[in-house]
Amino acid sequence: MYGYVRRKKVFVSFDYEKDRRYYYLMKAWGANQSFEFMFSDYTSREIRSDSVAVVKRQLSAKIGLATHTLVIVGEDANRTHPDHWEIGYRNWQNYEVAKSAERGNRLVAVSINSNYEWPEELRGRNASWARSFSQDAIIDALNRA
Repeated sequence: MYGYVRRKKVFVSFDYEKDRRYYYLMKAWGANQSFEFMFSDYTSREIRSDSVAVVKRQLSAKIGLATHTLVIVGEDANRTHPDHWEIGYRNWQNYEVAKSAERGNRLVAVSINSNYEWPEELRGRNASWARSFSQDAIIDALNRA
């Protein structure tokens, strides 16, 4: 039996190109009445802009509405983005973690593979960890955050 997460306002940080399937799976868990997994999704919808300033604005707004930030740590979670100088961080996930911490969001990290390097902005932060991508692990980490 799965544990229960009282509805939380969650922003999900993930690599859209490689890890969106994990995000969609979490959304399916939340929509399925047979699962005891619920969260209010405060993640930005796909942002259709090449402007770093526009992306920052949209991400910051969504992060500001959330109480928790769940970071899906995939293969490229700490890879340097081509626009890293303009972003101000190694990549978008690092930006999202830094802004979330700045706004006081509780941080939760979900490890897809223990060999993947986690975003450097998570280092030294009091993040709650789920060591596997499973409902039980994620619910437990959200409840501990």
